[in-house]
Amino acid sequence: MSNKETIQLIECPRDAIQGIKHFISTEKKINYINQLIDSNLFYCIDFGSFVSPKTVPQLQDTVQVLEGLEKKNDTKLLAIIANEKGAEIAKPLPNIDFLGYPFSISETFQQRNVNSTVAQSYQRIEHIRNIMASGKQELIVYISMAFGNPYSDLWNTDLVLEWIEKLSVLGISRFSIADTTSEASPESIKMLFTLIKQTFPESEFSIHLHSRAEKALLKIEAAHEVGCRIFEGTIMGYGGCPFAQDNLVGNIPMEILLHRFKIPNGDKIQGLFSGFQELISDEK
Repeated sequence: MSNKETIQLIECPRDAIQGIKHFISTEKKINYINQLIDSNLFYCIDFGSFVSPKTVPQLQDTVQVLEGLEKKNDTKLLAIIANEKGAEIAKPLPNIDFLGYPFSISETFQQRNVNSTVAQSYQRIEHIRNIMASGKQELIVYISMAFGNPYSDLWNTDLVLEWIEKLSVLGISRFSIADTTSEASPESIKMLFTLIKQTFPESEFSIHLHSRAEKALLKIEAAHEVGCRIFEGTIMGYGGCPFAQDNLVGNIPMEILLHRFKIPNGDKIQGLFSGFQELISDEK
């Protein structure tokens, strides 16, 4: 758990690379993620996903990547799942600490992202919890489209709180409040995060924002001001969800987070820049 002052950063190479068209070799993924682990800058690394290879072909080698990772420095590993099958694949893999399920409160996006309605996804989470019950991995639920959506689907703060309450009843205590299509403003971040923290004081919340780089710091400051202490981002702000919309804004640049919170050894970021550029370079 994060205390009132400690900042924890979650680096998301999975989010950064999932939409890249040319296949990145397993070896390059292993080398880069091990570089992230070696940096000792991150509480957790969102390294891969157990979803259909037809849907996200870039991450079809997640099991092989995991086999090549060298866990150290207490860095946690997180993988995304979209259904019960993903949980069953991940459960016996001891080096995975967290499984993340993307739960959108937008009906349109939930269909695009995991091919189910919101109600069906709620039932899935209950099944996934049952699958995970005898294991050591913890489930993190991403409340996607938490700040609104571009599809004219119903959204309001009461809806966000209602679904967090329902998920809490299932035993979920870790949530990531996600803004996949950059709907959030600093003001809406302050308002929603304050409500969430006040309503669910025993749960743990991170924030996963997508934003244009020039607006990222204002959003980080807004979340921090109202008590957020776990932030997600990617090196160079790369990536976005391929199921959201065209011309996506990227993730929060990790270098902005490192600079803002004066993370020790943040100077290592230059090496990570080079490592990331090598990762995504097209070898053809």
